[in-house]
Amino acid sequence: MAAKNHAAAAQRPARPAVVNREAAGLAIPDFDRLIHERIRLGIISALAANSSLTFNDLKKLLKTTDGNLSVHARKLEEAKYILCSKSFEGRMPRTEYTLAPAGRKAFEKYLDHMEALIQAMGR
Repeated sequence: MAAKNHAAAAQRPARPAVVNREAAGLAIPDFDRLIHERIRLGIISALAANSSLTFNDLKKLLKTTDGNLSVHARKLEEAKYILCSKSFEGRMPRTEYTLAPAGRKAFEKYLDHMEALIQAMGR
């Protein structure tokens, strides 16, 4: 049995050596983990491109559920990255989101980090 395991291990490709990126001159940017998550990045990106969007607009655009969007939007609200206003159109509730100045600044910093990473990988 041990011979079979040893033979199987010998056939697996070797794992690449762990590289200390800082020592190799490949500084990894410190990403804003709050924005980096896919749905939250989608919310921030969509709001950066639009003056405001409703909850339903974002839900359709991001192809997500009410609960998922609600949880992620709330995290961005708590960080003061987006602003939420609630109103009624007739008897129907309307939730509208806009990008806050802190959110725009965080998104621009995130994009700068991504650009730096892309340039570093192009070496």
